[in-house]
Amino acid sequence: MKENSGSDVACALEMLLAEIETEIGLRYDLGARAFEKRDEDLARRSFEEIGRLTSFRDKVVALGREWDSMTASGLEPVQKQPARLPKGLRTPEKAYNIPILLALHEIGGRGSISDVLDRVGSIMKSTLKPVDYQPLRGSNKILRWRNTAQFARNTMVGEGLLEASSPKGIWEMSDRGRAIVKERSKRK
Repeated sequence: MKENSGSDVACALEMLLAEIETEIGLRYDLGARAFEKRDEDLARRSFEEIGRLTSFRDKVVALGREWDSMTASGLEPVQKQPARLPKGLRTPEKAYNIPILLALHEIGGRGSISDVLDRVGSIMKSTLKPVDYQPLRGSNKILRWRNTAQFARNTMVGEGLLEASSPKGIWEMSDRGRAIVKERSKRK
């Protein structure tokens, strides 16, 4: 993982300053051409824009100085979180299929999302990895495993293991899902 030592911000500010300088240069050229053509209105507007851009540039320069003082005074570098979790770290979606079917079977074949997920969590307690218990990036409430289980549910609906026509917020086994649970219990 890349550490943010402040250089990313400083680099971004430098890039912004370079773009502002380019815009100022373009306005100077436009104003000079307008002046040569005796287009006083365009020349005046160009030089007014140069004034606004110069003022804006000065603000960016001040931000750069403020940033430099913050990093010099001990602003701690932090590790950036990757956009996505690397493959293989979390429990795979497919691993949720049987626990979801078992959870539904235990509560009568259908149940609310929270009831089913609570039961799946108990069933998979020894299977889930520490990373599965972390909240999703950008959320301090939704645990990764609960989110993965909901994706598994969507896939299971597509595979005909769960009913697609269940009311919103309710998960329900299909006949095919019941048959899998029944077959599984025969093997035990």
